[in-house]
Amino acid sequence: MKRHGSNLDPPNRFETLQRVVLPEDLDQLAADDDLLEAPARNIEYYDDQSESILSENQSPDIPFRYSINPYRGCIHACAYCYARPTHEYLGFNAGLDFETRIVVKRQAARLLRERLSAKSWEVEPIVFSGVTDCYQPAERKFRITRECLEVAVECRQPVGIITKNALVVRDLDLLTELARDQLVHVFVSLTTLDSDLARLLEPRTSTPAARLRAIESLATANVPVGVMTAPMIPGLNDSELPQLLTAARESGAMAAGYTLVRLPLTVAPVFEEWLRRTQPLRAEKVLMRIRETRDGALNSSRFGQRMKGRGLIAEQIQQMFRLFRDRLGLAERLPDYNRTAFRPPRAANGQLWLF
Repeated sequence: MKRHGSNLDPPNRFETLQRVVLPEDLDQLAADDDLLEAPARNIEYYDDQSESILSENQSPDIPFRYSINPYRGCIHACAYCYARPTHEYLGFNAGLDFETRIVVKRQAARLLRERLSAKSWEVEPIVFSGVTDCYQPAERKFRITRECLEVAVECRQPVGIITKNALVVRDLDLLTELARDQLVHVFVSLTTLDSDLARLLEPRTSTPAARLRAIESLATANVPVGVMTAPMIPGLNDSELPQLLTAARESGAMAAGYTLVRLPLTVAPVFEEWLRRTQPLRAEKVLMRIRETRDGALNSSRFGQRMKGRGLIAEQIQQMFRLFRDRLGLAERLPDYNRTAFRPPRAANGQLWLF
């Protein structure tokens, strides 16, 4: 099984040269259905040469300032992923390249250690996966997220994690140690309970059942854990919202959040192609409902609107979320971080920092 989220190699908006299928070739392509399918691609890994690891954001609708993304691109291959256009800055495309050409930040732990050792560092939570998933399948091979968590444990640095991969429980030993000092929050993303839909929508993520088991494992270990029912896609999975929140609460989630689907730039054609290919009978309804939440467009970048949308459908989703969140006793957020336990990390050679 190919298990790609995209069948497209959309043009990179920064490139002047683009590859297109010539009209005279379309008849030949149509004559062979197999040629209309994207080829199965092997995953390729590239080393990142960045000399900094913390990304700083000043967006008023994002509740954290600093984040770490150990990988650029994401093997999970979610059709709706808002991060797809970031791959275009690397000279890749937002379709198949985003899913199969993964840039690896092998020096992440070293760079984090150096940043936390700086006198200028003022303790704030650092969130893993502000863009791409820190527990995507590449993490099994490279273990970069774990290395960074080891630094956090050493210096008692508060961290947050957002993931849709049950691999997070591999690091339960580190997360439990952080939790003892109120230094960690984990949010598990849960989009649908329908395993067939999940396999199409998020081809290489953990199954919904595995994510619920991950929530249960984290809760049992007293690691503060919440659920992100995100994204909500009107006409596709929004009707599942009560069941998603109920299942997460029964598994031990303490808090819940959600966002409306976002389709910026090159994400829109990738998602629309996926939708028409895999959900042909409801594609038009879904696109119409998304437009009703985005003032007639498929996306809005306005702060204050881009995460939740506007209009009747967006309001109904928000009201349903709040109703069941409150009914189930799910908090709006997890307990506050402890910011007083921080201690500067040792140098990589084991010596204390002198300056």
